[in-house]
Amino acid sequence: MATHSTAVVAHAGNNPFLRVVAALSTLAGWSSAAMIVIAVGITCQMIFVRFVLSASTYWQTEAVTYLVIAATLVGLPYVQRLRGHVNVDLIPLALSARARFALAVFTSVLSIAIVSVMLWFGYEYWHFAWDRGWRSDTIWAVPLWIPYLALPIGFGLLLLQLIADLVAVLTGIDKPFSLE
Repeated sequence: MATHSTAVVAHAGNNPFLRVVAALSTLAGWSSAAMIVIAVGITCQMIFVRFVLSASTYWQTEAVTYLVIAATLVGLPYVQRLRGHVNVDLIPLALSARARFALAVFTSVLSIAIVSVMLWFGYEYWHFAWDRGWRSDTIWAVPLWIPYLALPIGFGLLLLQLIADLVAVLTGIDKPFSLE
């Protein structure tokens, strides 16, 4: 029996920019999923080492924490592409097509501005950790620029997806708020 998905996906049409951004967002989604799987594997290994072998662990908790945070940040553009974020469409449904278009452009520009600020400060924080050679205060002493790299990558890819969403609405490839 065939099933049909009701998921709304950002349209790319034949626009090369939109197709590249869609591919990058999908790659980010797969990378995020891989990080979650690796984190689960490390957690299982940690449980085995602690409770079966009665040995201590020193890097597993930190690695799992960094992987889950990175998966969350790197997965942002994929969730945006699938329109998976919480969406309240009561106001867009009540508006005329022209007002809905204006609201979509306004909210897209506002989202782009906010994510741009987050990208700037995320990059600045990552660069600061890189430049100063920061390390975690644990026995593993991870160079912090490695986990902090998820900030500019995640927000940078999210920014690209938001710009692609705006371009799709402005060019008529996608409908405002994906409403017909």
